Amino acid sequence: MKFALVDRILECSPPERLVGVKAVSLAEEYLADHFPTFPVLPGVLMLEALAESAAWLVRATNDFACSVVLLKDARNVTYKSFMKPGRLLRTEVTCRRMAPGESEFVGTGYSDEREVVKARFALRHFNLADRAASMAGVDARIISQARERFALLCSELQGHQPVKTTG
Repeated sequence: MKFALVDRILECSPPERLVGVKAVSLAEEYLADHFPTFPVLPGVLMLEALAESAAWLVRATNDFACSVVLLKDARNVTYKSFMKPGRLLRTEVTCRRMAPGESEFVGTGYSDEREVVKARFALRHFNLADRAASMAGVDARIISQARERFALLCSELQGHQPVKTTG
């Protein structure tokens, strides 16, 4: 099962900041078990939505140079409220440090204007071919798919303002 935890990118200002949105839907399979009588977005997926938002910022900043962007560690994670189906989780991530192979962020998730999750975290980024040259073709496919997905996430939706992209 693959989770896409950023449904739309509202603002992208490489290398500093990205704002994304996750729509929490009752159709998502994990909500049937978490919890059956009180479905809510699991806290770990709120954190992952922040990490995914930061990963898009890493890709945009580095012109999609790395095929793999992973959560390295998370610190000072605080959860302040539940995210029920029908709500939007707005993720705001700010880059504190961007270096080859790793980056550090602070991220906050909001429901309306209410803070629901906050964290400091680091990401690792690399290509599979760095470890095995035979994986270069896989890197190219992953990067191509990421570029296409990013374009969709940033596309202007009817009735909404255009996405701000600077950098």
